[in-house]
Amino acid sequence: MCGICGIYNYRNSQEVDRVVLQSMADSIAHRGPNDQGFYHEKNLGLGHRRLSIIDKAGGGQPMFNEDGKICVVFNGEIYNHHPIREELIAKGHVFKTRCDTEAILHLYEEIGESFVERLRGMFALALWDSSRKKLVLARDRVGIKPLLYAVTEKGILFASEMKALLVAGVCREISPKAISDYLTYRYVPAPCTIFKHVQKLLPGYILIATPDGVTTKAYWDLDFSRENTSFPEASEEIRRLLGECVESHLESEVPLGAFLSGGVDSSTVVALMAKATKDPVKTFSIGFEHKSYNETPYARMVASQYKTDHHETIVKAPGPEEIDTLLQYFDEPFADSSSIPTFVVCREAAKNVTVVLSGDGGDENFGGYRRYFFDLWENKMRSFLPGIVRQGVLYPLSVLYPKADWLPRFMRAKTTLENLAKSPDEAYYSSVSSVSDKIKAKLLSFDMNKELSDYRSFEIFKEYYSRANCADPLKKIFYVDIKMYLSGDILTKVDLASMAHSLEVRVPILDHCMVEYAFSLPTSFKIQQGTGKYIFKKVVSDLLPDDILYRNKMGFSIPLEKWLRSELAQSFQEEVLKNGNLPYFDYKNIANLYQKHLSGIADYRDPLWNLWVFHRWYKKYAVSPETKA
Repeated sequence: MCGICGIYNYRNSQEVDRVVLQSMADSIAHRGPNDQGFYHEKNLGLGHRRLSIIDKAGGGQPMFNEDGKICVVFNGEIYNHHPIREELIAKGHVFKTRCDTEAILHLYEEIGESFVERLRGMFALALWDSSRKKLVLARDRVGIKPLLYAVTEKGILFASEMKALLVAGVCREISPKAISDYLTYRYVPAPCTIFKHVQKLLPGYILIATPDGVTTKAYWDLDFSRENTSFPEASEEIRRLLGECVESHLESEVPLGAFLSGGVDSSTVVALMAKATKDPVKTFSIGFEHKSYNETPYARMVASQYKTDHHETIVKAPGPEEIDTLLQYFDEPFADSSSIPTFVVCREAAKNVTVVLSGDGGDENFGGYRRYFFDLWENKMRSFLPGIVRQGVLYPLSVLYPKADWLPRFMRAKTTLENLAKSPDEAYYSSVSSVSDKIKAKLLSFDMNKELSDYRSFEIFKEYYSRANCADPLKKIFYVDIKMYLSGDILTKVDLASMAHSLEVRVPILDHCMVEYAFSLPTSFKIQQGTGKYIFKKVVSDLLPDDILYRNKMGFSIPLEKWLRSELAQSFQEEVLKNGNLPYFDYKNIANLYQKHLSGIADYRDPLWNLWVFHRWYKKYAVSPETKA
């Protein structure tokens, strides 16, 4: 794994400032501590920081083709580089290294911009075609590796992380829409960032920069045509793909291990790794002092079954300084609280290995989240209830029904009534919103609400939902989650937390061949008999005990509700209530929400945590809109 950066002054042909390019590379040195390399050509400059994994001796970058006219800097792994290499050698191409990066160069030589469609792996790359004065940026299909860019009056700057663009002088004007999106989703969805003048290259896209300007285009998307297959045939193919994907992800010249939460996905990956390797798999787990959040007993169960070299760490409530350390690597406000245990488990794993495999992607591919079951149930109920009943009866009831977080879960009917009164897309948007539109309006200041009067964070959600060309509402939300939540939250968290510790994380269940096949299956294969990931669990039932397969899903949850009433209470009060003076928020309303949370009559952990993280981030990263870095 590596870090890349670069500058192309295509608008004015001004020579690239080498000091600035060096500063950009220095800012992401944690992504590649083993080596660095640069290429300069008048108004073009490329930088690379290397974490050596494959061909440690010969894989330095930037890397060039035979005549030196094509150059690439690359972050990621190409898992099918061996067959590509053999194919290109047969066509006369000469390879000088064993590195997967070199396959990219020769593939571009052979077939041009469509080279990216042949790559199977995780990647963010920049390729310079000197003879055509063309810069090509590309990002993998599901967004495993990040790539950001800024178009300026001179041209374009790009980098693996935001901080490299900021040290180069990109304007730090904050986007009000991005603040709204952040409060809703806990992250800022692509292509936007918290800063108006910085964008994320979308997963499955390439960007072309020439003297004529910048264009972006998609090279991949999910296919909505349904696979005509039986349950047994699908089960057999899933098992074949699982074995193939895990095995292809094991190539490494450095120590390799796996994350093991004790959940179905990570346990499956570990089981298949154990079968494919001779030495014990090094596994890494985190736990919590609060027993209801602690999964380590399940991780130990799998570690014992497969005789792994197992390591455990207990996570405690973070202090403000620890959150600041995390935000130092995340660059944007990022409020998925599972980033804390992720950061910790990456830190501990990096003490023992350089590469780990993770089980991320199983829930999105195979319907593992509980919200999918609730959405399925709500859609069935909607089909029985005429619109006039849902709007005329259920909606008024939802308004009258109190928000009662202190009641037993089965008596908390307000959200269910609200969702049944809404359309399927509005209901699921409500389900995945960290902060509801109603609460968000109270958190934001009068001026912010006025500025955002014609904008809803629902818009980007609606765009993806509408693009899903199928009649099945469940499949539509699978598509939305893969396009938004998976790349914007899960994979961003894993990449930045792992790269902070110079650790490469590979995600075999998100191999695009697996993603495509899983998406083609009927949703009834995935959610059945009240069980999510139904077909996946059946496929791996010979690998794992029922105590792992059919226990309640926990995820990387943390006791945030309790922490905000105890360990983090003083910091929140000082940081937000006492010293908070940002023009974006209404602090009187925030104080009222916090008092209700402290009293225990309401649970406002999400808006309060989002606000606290934003204030910590703002102190570190933000300056006035007129100021440049």
